[in-house]
Amino acid sequence: MTNTIKVERAKMNITQKDLAEKIKVSKQTIHSIETARFVPSVEIALKLAHFFNTNVESIFEL
Repeated sequence: MTNTIKVERAKMNITQKDLAEKIKVSKQTIHSIETARFVPSVEIALKLAHFFNTNVESIFEL
């Protein structure tokens, strides 16, 4: 599963740590999702979409 989290973070000029704090997960979780080592739960995917003010399909692709 690919994602655009790193690009979305760059647009907002925030770090992995900042994003992790905002959606209440660890920095390691964000890193693992960005590098496709971890597929997030529906809850985390929805939190990310909400944070970036977009839908899940815009961030994640099979």
